[in-house]
Amino acid sequence: MELPVIWFIAISVLWIGYFVLEGFDFGVGTLLPFMGRRNSVDRRVAINSIGPVWDANEVWLLTAGGAMFAAFPAWYASLFSGFYIPLFAILIALILRGVAFEYRGKRDSDAWRTWWDRAIFFGSAAPALLWGVVFANIVRGVAMDADHIVTASLPDLLNPYALLGGLTTLSLFTLHGAIFLTLKTDGPVRARARRAALGTACAAVPAGAVFLLWTQAAYGHPWTLPLVVVAASALVSGVAAAWKGREGWSFAFTALTVLTAVAALFGALFPNVLPSTTDPAFSLTVDNASSADYTLTVMTWVAVVFLPLVLLYQGWSYWVFRRRVTGASVTGEGVTAPDGPGRGDGAAEPRRTPVA
Repeated sequence: MELPVIWFIAISVLWIGYFVLEGFDFGVGTLLPFMGRRNSVDRRVAINSIGPVWDANEVWLLTAGGAMFAAFPAWYASLFSGFYIPLFAILIALILRGVAFEYRGKRDSDAWRTWWDRAIFFGSAAPALLWGVVFANIVRGVAMDADHIVTASLPDLLNPYALLGGLTTLSLFTLHGAIFLTLKTDGPVRARARRAALGTACAAVPAGAVFLLWTQAAYGHPWTLPLVVVAASALVSGVAAAWKGREGWSFAFTALTVLTAVAALFGALFPNVLPSTTDPAFSLTVDNASSADYTLTVMTWVAVVFLPLVLLYQGWSYWVFRRRVTGASVTGEGVTAPDGPGRGDGAAEPRRTPVA
């Protein structure tokens, strides 16, 4: 197998990892206003469920973007210039979200926390929507000239297929996050999350089914059909498991849904990396967008050495913070308090909160 193809697969895996892991982060943030409208402790329980891992999950995005830049510079250049507005909006939302996690508890004020909770909601819901719009357009193709300059305007990117892709990722990530909360929390938040999961499924299942069928019919290949079937089956199975209260299986099924759905998108894209709707001859492909073999060889050795270390560390962090989060654990009732002065209901940094 040629190195450009290997790195196309590697970048696909990095994006899959990002969407599987950051997907439930986005879902938790999107559901935050509904986890305890008048109860800051319940909102803190929801935040603390992703507190130890949300920033580590974003490393997958940085790695995927860096790999695209190094392995396929032409793809990176055309994509980030042609999709400047939606990608810039995603960047602003992610920055706002990160700041909100850190600043939410810096003041013991309900009004202060409410504003930062709104920032977490926007910083989660906007990327969840826009990533679907972006990747649907990548698969569909955009207007691009012979110099690989994207000439499509913002209204061109808001086509029906892309908007359906955005609705699919938003609803699917919200469902994924709701099921994660049922698995990771207890008490009122767990009960609300279960209701949210079943309610969100009413949008995620039909949107996901139509989007997957549209993708396969218009852009798919014979080898992507099994991925589409598995994604649709796993989505229905995840909702059924959530209905029966089997949270572990439900989360595994929604994770499998995201994994196979994103894999189907990259499978439909191959061998292109950015199709041109102006003229197929202007499309960027795995061959004409890749770096030199020497660059790809060096990247391969770096990945072989360091990727297993990163995976081991992230797996270890999930294992350490595997227990459920409850109201007692975030308020310090029934657990050993950390050294230093108590910070009351305004505790800001979920990563420093003991988990019982």
